[in-house]
Amino acid sequence: MSDEEETVSQLTDKQKIEIAKWFLLNSPAGEIQYVARDIRAVLKNERVYRAAVAEAFPLYNKAHMICLEFPDRSGEVIVSSFSEIDKNEYLDPRTAQVARVDHVKQILGTKGKVAKETLFVTKLLHLCIREGHNESNPCEVCEDARPANDEELSSSYIEEYRCALDAEIIKYVSEAYPKGVCSVYCANGKDVEEPGSDFELVVIISAARHSPQNFCNGSWRSIWHMEFKDELQIVEVRGKLEVGAHYFEEGNVQLDAKHECKDSTIFQSPDDCAVSLTTIIRHHETEYLNSLQVSYSNLPDTTFKDLRRKLPVTRTLFPWHNTLQFSLTRDIQKNLGLESSK
Repeated sequence: MSDEEETVSQLTDKQKIEIAKWFLLNSPAGEIQYVARDIRAVLKNERVYRAAVAEAFPLYNKAHMICLEFPDRSGEVIVSSFSEIDKNEYLDPRTAQVARVDHVKQILGTKGKVAKETLFVTKLLHLCIREGHNESNPCEVCEDARPANDEELSSSYIEEYRCALDAEIIKYVSEAYPKGVCSVYCANGKDVEEPGSDFELVVIISAARHSPQNFCNGSWRSIWHMEFKDELQIVEVRGKLEVGAHYFEEGNVQLDAKHECKDSTIFQSPDDCAVSLTTIIRHHETEYLNSLQVSYSNLPDTTFKDLRRKLPVTRTLFPWHNTLQFSLTRDIQKNLGLESSK
């Protein structure tokens, strides 16, 4: 028995599950299936493996906001904590449909459309975010979806704001992330029927590139909370942006960047609010992406250069074999009284 096998055998099943979950949850975008395959080979215990993936995959899918297509291609559902209705059921408010998801297979039901989510940093960011290049392979489409119930949908008053914002966000995403997906949900106050009460909408945007044959994967995820405060007649905006990139050709380079921002606008009509909020999102996301591209394009002249040992001003290596040629050495010897001892 090798040392690694002996170490694994000494762990309890609970410890093995926790370790396996850690590796699964920290898988780069689009790579959890590959990590799961390797974990299965290492564990050599199907029960422990199934327990680990059953816990990790739902968390991973929601964190990475994977997207699945409905059977009739009428729309897409984004797997997230905001669209979650039940353990394996997720709402798409745009089509008023609920999809049942097999988290481990990352498909709708037992058969389905595989998740869309399934150049070293600057190039990868540009490709996966702005060009939206995606090389996932399609699978069969199942029929495991149902119409949403009335209690699962927002009131007509909230839907006016949600639909108006959704329409503007779709236009923005189609321009900025051609292969990206987006959705707008009501996080609080979905039963509000008329003006006078507060409510909250959430916009999520997800764009990914999954291209393991080219040794790179990447994703862009942003979540925007909009709190509509009726009394103050203001809409407070909080955004959280996450960028992940993995380049592994003849090496292993990863980027995991996060950014948070705040803004606000006036509480107006649904259409006017939608335009103002989309403008805020566009401004902050463009500004952050540009800062990332500038930062990583300067890496060779800044960070990477600082990692190397700099040459002296003479642009030559220090001659450790003949230090007597430097006056500094003679001065030290003189001050220490070493010259007289020669």
